[in-house]
Amino acid sequence: MVLVVLSVIFWVWVLRKIGAPHAYGYALVGVISLAVLSVHLFLPDGHQLRAALGGSLRPWGILAILVGVVALYAKLLALIREKGAEKMPEKQDDGPFSTVELDRYARHIVLREIGGLGQQKLKAARVLVVGAGGLGSPILQYLAAAGVGRLGFIDDDVVSVSNLQRQVLFTEDDLDLPKVFAAEKRLGALNPHLDLRPYNRALTEEIAAELFADYDIVVDGTDSFATRALVNKTCVDLKMPLISGAISQWEGQVTVVDQTRNTPCMACLFPKEPAPGTAPSCAEGGVLGALPGIIGSIMAAEVVKVITGAGDPLYGRMLIYDALTVTVRTIEIARRDNCEVCGANRLVE
Repeated sequence: MVLVVLSVIFWVWVLRKIGAPHAYGYALVGVISLAVLSVHLFLPDGHQLRAALGGSLRPWGILAILVGVVALYAKLLALIREKGAEKMPEKQDDGPFSTVELDRYARHIVLREIGGLGQQKLKAARVLVVGAGGLGSPILQYLAAAGVGRLGFIDDDVVSVSNLQRQVLFTEDDLDLPKVFAAEKRLGALNPHLDLRPYNRALTEEIAAELFADYDIVVDGTDSFATRALVNKTCVDLKMPLISGAISQWEGQVTVVDQTRNTPCMACLFPKEPAPGTAPSCAEGGVLGALPGIIGSIMAAEVVKVITGAGDPLYGRMLIYDALTVTVRTIEIARRDNCEVCGANRLVE
């Protein structure tokens, strides 16, 4: 009897290891059970085969009851675990805060300008960050920490060793990995209550409008004039708030564009691409490592303000920070009526 039981256990284990359907295991147990039942029903008492199989059906009945109790316990345990999983959603939604979330965002909630209502708005917000590099790193970190419910980020670059001087979201373990996937790993570890959406591709005109439509606010942290122009035009067309920032060497700037508030757009300020050599890239002209952290943090703060309605965001104004002289200026910027993107005579495609 013991040998039969051990044989059944062994073959069921083999079937599980090779990935066979559970039905195969059940069929095996059924066939063996039928064979044992037939031996005890049709062979006479004292037969050697009956003696080898326990002598009677009683020990088999006891074994069946024990197996049934264990199976029932396992099933109940699985159901309890399943119900528990249903009560713990993987991603954050716009429902009430859990106790953990209340503790996590306590310092925001006690701020009079944000409070519980403002934090709820952050939880329900959908923010897309274009670029996961120098500016994108601090923007993503602070928006994730702030509890922005859906956080998307698009970039087609990989992490290189030259990035580590300023892109503090990454480490040497991330070298040669797509930035968005390395960012997803870090942000998920920072705040597991978010809906993180990485897009490992370049932003193009073909996908921009459809992608932006899934979000409420766009944050531009890129260093390409063409990409910045595309982001600006798409946000203007969709009437979406845009937080735009830029850095170069020792200086950075931030502004907020929102057509619903009749603000100037980025094309009002920079209608044409700068001439070669007048606006060197980070690779060409260098950049202070801490500068993206300063400007990116300001951009993240503007996002929080726009979402919650706190304070006075940089609508129609541009903040300019100079790290060399440690000066901060805020200048008024005007909308151009002849702007081809947001002006009265804009080109309609």
